[in-house]
Amino acid sequence: MEAFIPNTVHLVGSIGLDTVDEVFRTVGRLLGPYLRRVPDGEVGGRKLWISWQYPLLRASAFLRPDPSGAVRPTNRFPLLTLADGIKPSDVRFGELGYAREARASYLDFVAARQNGTLPKRIRFQVCLPTPFAVVSSVVVPAVSDAVEQAYEKAMIAEVAALCSHIPHDDLCIQWDVCNEMVIWDGQASDAVPANVPRQKIIERMQRLCSAVPDDVELGLHLCYGDFGARHFVEPKDAAKMVDLANELARSIKHRLAYIHMPVPVDRRDDEFHRPLQDLKLAADTELFLGVVHAKDGVEGTKARIAAAHRYVPQFGIATECGMARARSEATVRALLQIHAEACAGN
Repeated sequence: MEAFIPNTVHLVGSIGLDTVDEVFRTVGRLLGPYLRRVPDGEVGGRKLWISWQYPLLRASAFLRPDPSGAVRPTNRFPLLTLADGIKPSDVRFGELGYAREARASYLDFVAARQNGTLPKRIRFQVCLPTPFAVVSSVVVPAVSDAVEQAYEKAMIAEVAALCSHIPHDDLCIQWDVCNEMVIWDGQASDAVPANVPRQKIIERMQRLCSAVPDDVELGLHLCYGDFGARHFVEPKDAAKMVDLANELARSIKHRLAYIHMPVPVDRRDDEFHRPLQDLKLAADTELFLGVVHAKDGVEGTKARIAAAHRYVPQFGIATECGMARARSEATVRALLQIHAEACAGN
Protein backbone atom coordinates (compact mmCIF):
# COMPACT_ATOMS: atom_id res chain seq x y z
CA MET A 1 0.00 0.00 0.00
CA GLU A 2 1.45 3.37 -1.03
CA ALA A 3 2.04 5.98 1.64
CA PHE A 4 -0.53 8.78 1.79
CA ILE A 5 0.91 12.10 0.58
CA PRO A 6 -1.13 15.18 1.51
CA ASN A 7 -1.60 17.81 -1.19
CA THR A 8 -2.90 20.79 0.81
CA VAL A 9 -1.32 23.00 3.46
CA HIS A 10 -3.04 25.28 5.95
CA LEU A 11 -1.22 28.20 7.58
CA VAL A 12 -2.89 28.63 10.96
CA GLY A 13 -2.23 32.35 11.39
CA SER A 14 1.02 33.85 12.64
CA ILE A 15 4.07 33.02 10.53
CA GLY A 16 6.93 34.71 12.37
CA LEU A 17 8.54 36.64 9.52
CA ASP A 18 9.09 40.39 9.68
CA THR A 19 6.81 41.79 6.99
CA VAL A 20 3.67 40.87 5.10
CA ASP A 21 5.58 41.04 1.81
CA GLU A 22 8.16 38.59 3.15
CA VAL A 23 5.42 36.24 4.30
CA PHE A 24 3.78 36.20 0.88
CA ARG A 25 7.09 35.79 -0.96
CA THR A 26 8.26 32.96 1.25
CA VAL A 27 5.08 30.91 1.46
CA GLY A 28 4.29 31.55 -2.19
CA ARG A 29 7.65 30.14 -3.25
CA LEU A 30 7.64 27.13 -0.93
CA LEU A 31 3.97 26.24 -0.63
CA GLY A 32 2.09 27.99 -3.45
CA PRO A 33 0.78 24.81 -5.14
CA TYR A 34 -0.54 23.46 -1.83
CA LEU A 35 -2.30 26.56 -0.48
CA ARG A 36 -6.00 27.34 -0.83
CA ARG A 37 -5.78 30.47 1.32
CA VAL A 38 -3.07 32.56 2.99
CA PRO A 39 -2.94 34.80 6.08
CA ASP A 40 -0.73 37.89 6.25
CA GLY A 41 1.42 36.26 8.92
CA GLU A 42 0.09 38.43 11.77
CA VAL A 43 3.16 40.63 11.81
CA GLY A 44 4.08 43.19 14.45
CA GLY A 45 2.02 43.27 17.64
CA ARG A 46 -0.36 40.60 16.36
CA LYS A 47 2.45 38.04 16.58
CA LEU A 48 1.39 37.17 20.15
CA TRP A 49 -2.23 36.44 19.21
CA ILE A 50 -4.61 38.27 21.55
CA SER A 51 -1.89 40.05 23.54
CA TRP A 52 -2.10 43.06 21.23
CA GLN A 53 -5.69 43.60 22.37
CA TYR A 54 -4.69 44.17 26.00
CA PRO A 55 -3.58 47.80 25.43
CA LEU A 56 -6.91 48.47 23.70
CA LEU A 57 -8.88 47.17 26.69
CA ARG A 58 -6.52 48.84 29.16
CA ALA A 59 -7.04 52.18 27.36
CA SER A 60 -10.83 51.91 27.65
CA ALA A 61 -12.46 54.51 29.88
CA PHE A 62 -14.80 51.77 31.06
CA LEU A 63 -12.09 49.50 32.50
CA ARG A 64 -9.25 49.69 35.02
CA PRO A 65 -6.79 47.22 36.61
CA ASP A 66 -8.50 45.21 39.31
CA PRO A 67 -7.51 46.47 42.79
CA SER A 68 -6.66 42.92 43.87
CA GLY A 69 -3.64 42.96 41.56
CA ALA A 70 -4.69 39.59 40.11
CA VAL A 71 -2.95 38.42 36.96
CA ARG A 72 -3.59 35.57 34.54
CA PRO A 73 -0.74 33.06 35.13
CA THR A 74 0.00 32.59 31.44
CA ASN A 75 0.18 36.13 30.07
CA ARG A 76 0.94 37.93 33.38
CA PHE A 77 -1.29 40.85 32.40
CA PRO A 78 -3.02 42.57 35.36
CA LEU A 79 -6.67 41.59 35.12
CA LEU A 80 -9.17 44.35 34.38
CA THR A 81 -12.46 45.28 35.99
CA LEU A 82 -15.03 48.03 35.56
CA ALA A 83 -13.81 51.56 36.20
CA ASP A 84 -15.27 53.51 39.10
CA GLY A 85 -18.85 54.57 38.48
CA ILE A 86 -19.27 52.38 35.39
CA LYS A 87 -22.29 50.10 35.11
CA PRO A 88 -22.05 46.86 33.08
CA SER A 89 -24.43 48.31 30.50
CA ASP A 90 -22.11 51.28 29.93
CA VAL A 91 -19.27 49.24 28.43
CA ARG A 92 -18.68 49.55 24.70
CA PHE A 93 -15.79 49.37 22.27
CA GLY A 94 -15.04 51.01 18.95
CA GLU A 95 -12.64 49.63 16.35
CA LEU A 96 -10.62 46.63 17.52
CA GLY A 97 -8.03 46.96 14.76
CA TYR A 98 -8.50 43.63 12.98
CA ALA A 99 -10.37 44.99 9.98
CA ARG A 100 -8.02 47.95 9.58
CA GLU A 101 -4.95 45.68 9.63
CA ALA A 102 -6.57 43.28 7.18
CA ARG A 103 -7.51 46.02 4.72
CA ALA A 104 -3.87 47.12 4.49
CA SER A 105 -2.58 43.56 4.11
CA TYR A 106 -5.21 42.81 1.47
CA LEU A 107 -3.57 45.41 -0.81
CA ASP A 108 -0.29 43.50 -0.48
CA PHE A 109 -2.16 40.26 -1.13
CA VAL A 110 -3.68 41.58 -4.35
CA ALA A 111 -0.30 42.82 -5.55
CA ALA A 112 1.35 39.48 -4.71
CA ARG A 113 -1.33 37.58 -6.58
CA GLN A 114 -1.11 39.88 -9.60
CA ASN A 115 2.68 39.60 -9.89
CA GLY A 116 2.68 35.81 -9.51
CA THR A 117 4.13 35.65 -6.01
CA LEU A 118 0.91 33.94 -4.88
CA PRO A 119 -1.33 31.64 -6.95
CA LYS A 120 -4.26 33.24 -8.76
CA ARG A 121 -6.89 31.02 -7.13
CA ILE A 122 -5.88 31.70 -3.53
CA ARG A 123 -8.01 33.49 -0.89
CA PHE A 124 -6.98 36.03 1.73
CA GLN A 125 -7.37 34.52 5.19
CA VAL A 126 -8.18 36.66 8.24
CA CYS A 127 -7.86 34.95 11.61
CA LEU A 128 -9.95 36.29 14.49
CA PRO A 129 -9.99 35.27 18.15
CA THR A 130 -13.30 34.59 19.78
CA PRO A 131 -14.41 37.41 22.10
CA PHE A 132 -14.62 34.86 24.91
CA ALA A 133 -10.91 34.07 24.51
CA VAL A 134 -9.91 37.71 24.65
CA VAL A 135 -12.11 38.76 27.55
CA SER A 136 -11.71 35.65 29.71
CA SER A 137 -7.94 36.06 29.43
CA VAL A 138 -7.74 39.63 30.73
CA VAL A 139 -10.93 40.50 32.67
CA VAL A 140 -11.97 39.39 36.15
CA PRO A 141 -14.78 36.80 36.12
CA ALA A 142 -17.21 39.02 38.03
CA VAL A 143 -17.64 41.43 35.09
CA SER A 144 -16.49 39.29 32.17
CA ASP A 145 -20.01 38.65 30.84
CA ALA A 146 -20.73 42.36 30.43
CA VAL A 147 -17.34 43.09 28.87
CA GLU A 148 -17.60 40.10 26.55
CA GLN A 149 -21.05 41.20 25.36
CA ALA A 150 -19.65 44.61 24.39
CA TYR A 151 -16.52 43.14 22.86
CA GLU A 152 -18.52 40.59 20.85
CA LYS A 153 -20.61 43.41 19.41
CA ALA A 154 -17.41 45.19 18.38
CA MET A 155 -15.93 42.02 16.88
CA ILE A 156 -19.04 41.42 14.80
CA ALA A 157 -18.65 45.01 13.56
CA GLU A 158 -15.07 44.10 12.58
CA VAL A 159 -16.43 41.19 10.53
CA ALA A 160 -18.88 43.54 8.81
CA ALA A 161 -16.07 45.98 8.03
CA LEU A 162 -13.91 43.21 6.61
CA CYS A 163 -16.72 41.98 4.42
CA SER A 164 -17.57 45.46 3.15
CA HIS A 165 -14.01 46.23 2.01
CA ILE A 166 -12.70 42.85 0.81
CA PRO A 167 -14.47 41.03 -2.04
CA HIS A 168 -16.26 38.02 -0.65
CA ASP A 169 -14.85 35.61 -3.21
CA ASP A 170 -11.35 36.63 -2.08
CA LEU A 171 -11.99 36.29 1.65
CA CYS A 172 -11.78 33.54 4.25
CA ILE A 173 -12.51 34.23 7.93
CA GLN A 174 -11.12 31.86 10.53
CA TRP A 175 -12.28 31.79 14.13
CA ASP A 176 -9.53 30.74 16.56
CA VAL A 177 -11.29 28.51 19.09
CA CYS A 178 -8.79 28.21 21.92
CA ASN A 179 -10.08 28.83 25.44
CA GLU A 180 -13.30 27.10 24.45
CA MET A 181 -11.40 24.02 23.25
CA VAL A 182 -9.47 23.74 26.51
CA ILE A 183 -12.69 24.06 28.52
CA TRP A 184 -14.42 21.48 26.29
CA ASP A 185 -11.50 19.11 26.87
CA GLY A 186 -12.13 19.28 30.62
CA GLN A 187 -8.56 19.18 31.91
CA ALA A 188 -7.80 21.78 34.57
CA SER A 189 -5.78 24.80 33.41
CA ASP A 190 -4.97 28.14 35.00
CA ALA A 191 -5.08 29.65 31.51
CA VAL A 192 -8.86 29.49 31.13
CA PRO A 193 -11.91 29.88 33.37
CA ALA A 194 -13.65 26.76 34.61
CA ASN A 195 -17.31 25.75 34.77
CA VAL A 196 -18.46 27.22 31.47
CA PRO A 197 -21.48 25.28 30.18
CA ARG A 198 -20.85 23.55 26.88
CA GLN A 199 -24.09 24.88 25.44
CA LYS A 200 -22.87 28.43 26.05
CA ILE A 201 -19.75 27.66 24.02
CA ILE A 202 -21.87 26.45 21.11
CA GLU A 203 -24.21 29.44 21.34
CA ARG A 204 -21.25 31.82 21.20
CA MET A 205 -19.91 30.11 18.09
CA GLN A 206 -23.33 30.17 16.44
CA ARG A 207 -23.54 33.93 16.91
CA LEU A 208 -20.03 34.55 15.58
CA CYS A 209 -20.43 32.28 12.57
CA SER A 210 -23.82 33.72 11.66
CA ALA A 211 -22.12 37.13 11.33
CA VAL A 212 -20.08 35.84 8.37
CA PRO A 213 -21.90 36.22 5.02
CA ASP A 214 -22.76 32.97 3.27
CA ASP A 215 -20.44 33.65 0.34
CA VAL A 216 -17.39 34.28 2.54
CA GLU A 217 -15.37 31.17 3.37
CA LEU A 218 -15.44 30.17 7.04
CA GLY A 219 -12.90 28.01 8.87
CA LEU A 220 -12.29 26.97 12.47
CA HIS A 221 -8.96 26.47 14.22
CA LEU A 222 -9.35 24.27 17.31
CA CYS A 223 -6.50 25.16 19.63
CA TYR A 224 -4.98 24.09 22.94
CA GLY A 225 -2.97 27.29 23.31
CA ASP A 226 0.58 28.07 22.35
CA PHE A 227 1.95 30.26 25.12
CA GLY A 228 5.73 29.91 25.09
CA ALA A 229 5.37 27.33 22.30
CA ARG A 230 3.54 24.93 24.65
CA HIS A 231 -0.09 23.89 24.93
CA PHE A 232 -2.06 24.97 28.01
CA VAL A 233 -2.84 21.27 28.43
CA GLU A 234 -2.00 18.37 26.14
CA PRO A 235 -4.94 16.53 24.57
CA LYS A 236 -5.00 12.92 25.75
CA ASP A 237 -6.24 11.93 22.32
CA ALA A 238 -8.28 13.45 19.50
CA ALA A 239 -11.65 12.51 21.03
CA LYS A 240 -12.54 15.88 22.57
CA MET A 241 -11.57 17.72 19.39
CA VAL A 242 -13.70 15.34 17.34
CA ASP A 243 -16.57 15.84 19.78
CA LEU A 244 -16.41 19.64 19.53
CA ALA A 245 -15.90 19.57 15.75
CA ASN A 246 -18.96 17.36 15.29
CA GLU A 247 -21.07 19.59 17.52
CA LEU A 248 -19.96 22.73 15.71
CA ALA A 249 -20.55 21.14 12.30
CA ARG A 250 -24.04 20.16 13.42
CA SER A 251 -24.92 23.49 15.05
CA ILE A 252 -23.46 26.08 12.69
CA LYS A 253 -25.58 26.94 9.66
CA HIS A 254 -22.76 28.54 7.65
CA ARG A 255 -20.87 26.06 5.49
CA LEU A 256 -17.53 25.21 7.06
CA ALA A 257 -14.72 25.24 4.53
CA TYR A 258 -12.33 23.55 6.96
CA ILE A 259 -11.59 22.57 10.54
CA HIS A 260 -8.04 22.46 11.89
CA MET A 261 -6.92 20.29 14.82
CA PRO A 262 -3.51 20.09 16.54
CA VAL A 263 -1.47 16.91 16.93
CA PRO A 264 1.20 16.91 19.68
CA VAL A 265 4.74 16.17 18.54
CA ASP A 266 5.08 12.90 20.47
CA ARG A 267 1.80 11.37 19.26
CA ARG A 268 2.29 8.89 16.42
CA ASP A 269 0.17 6.24 18.10
CA ASP A 270 -3.19 4.71 17.22
CA GLU A 271 -4.69 5.68 20.59
CA PHE A 272 -4.41 9.39 19.82
CA HIS A 273 -5.65 9.22 16.23
CA ARG A 274 -8.36 6.52 16.47
CA PRO A 275 -11.14 9.00 17.42
CA LEU A 276 -10.68 10.72 14.05
CA GLN A 277 -12.72 7.90 12.50
CA ASP A 278 -15.75 9.34 14.34
CA LEU A 279 -15.62 12.72 12.61
CA LYS A 280 -18.91 13.69 11.02
CA LEU A 281 -18.02 16.62 8.80
CA ALA A 282 -19.80 17.59 5.60
CA ALA A 283 -18.26 16.22 2.43
CA ASP A 284 -17.08 19.71 1.44
CA THR A 285 -15.47 20.52 4.83
CA GLU A 286 -11.75 19.94 4.65
CA LEU A 287 -9.80 18.61 7.63
CA PHE A 288 -6.33 19.94 8.45
CA LEU A 289 -4.17 18.23 11.06
CA GLY A 290 -1.33 19.98 12.88
CA VAL A 291 1.20 17.23 12.31
CA VAL A 292 4.15 19.46 11.32
CA HIS A 293 6.77 19.99 14.04
CA ALA A 294 10.34 21.22 13.84
CA LYS A 295 11.58 18.92 16.59
CA ASP A 296 11.53 15.76 14.49
CA GLY A 297 11.30 17.23 11.00
CA VAL A 298 10.01 15.52 7.89
CA GLU A 299 10.33 11.99 9.20
CA GLY A 300 8.31 12.72 12.34
CA THR A 301 5.73 14.57 10.27
CA LYS A 302 5.41 11.58 7.95
CA ALA A 303 4.95 9.27 10.93
CA ARG A 304 2.09 11.40 12.28
CA ILE A 305 0.57 11.60 8.79
CA ALA A 306 0.67 7.80 8.52
CA ALA A 307 -0.89 7.39 11.97
CA ALA A 308 -3.74 9.78 11.15
CA HIS A 309 -4.31 8.23 7.72
CA ARG A 310 -5.15 4.92 9.34
CA TYR A 311 -8.34 6.56 10.65
CA VAL A 312 -9.17 9.39 8.24
CA PRO A 313 -8.74 8.96 4.49
CA GLN A 314 -8.05 12.53 3.40
CA PHE A 315 -6.64 15.61 5.12
CA GLY A 316 -4.25 18.49 4.68
CA ILE A 317 -1.35 19.37 6.95
CA ALA A 318 -0.43 22.29 9.19
CA THR A 319 1.44 23.16 12.35
CA GLU A 320 -0.53 22.73 15.56
CA CYS A 321 -0.83 26.50 16.06
CA GLY A 322 0.66 29.73 14.70
CA MET A 323 4.41 29.62 14.15
CA ALA A 324 5.50 32.97 15.58
CA ARG A 325 5.41 32.57 19.34
CA ALA A 326 8.71 31.62 21.00
CA ARG A 327 10.17 30.41 17.70
CA SER A 328 13.15 31.79 15.85
CA GLU A 329 13.05 32.78 12.20
CA ALA A 330 15.24 29.76 11.43
CA THR A 331 12.66 27.47 13.06
CA VAL A 332 9.85 29.13 11.13
CA ARG A 333 11.65 28.61 7.83
CA ALA A 334 12.37 24.99 8.77
CA LEU A 335 8.68 24.41 9.50
CA LEU A 336 7.67 25.86 6.13
CA GLN A 337 10.22 23.62 4.40
CA ILE A 338 8.87 20.55 6.22
CA HIS A 339 5.38 21.32 4.86
CA ALA A 340 6.77 21.51 1.35
CA GLU A 341 8.78 18.31 1.57
CA ALA A 342 5.92 16.33 3.11
CA CYS A 343 3.56 17.37 0.31
CA ALA A 344 6.16 16.67 -2.36
CA GLY A 345 6.68 13.18 -0.96
CA ASN A 346 10.34 13.82 -0.16
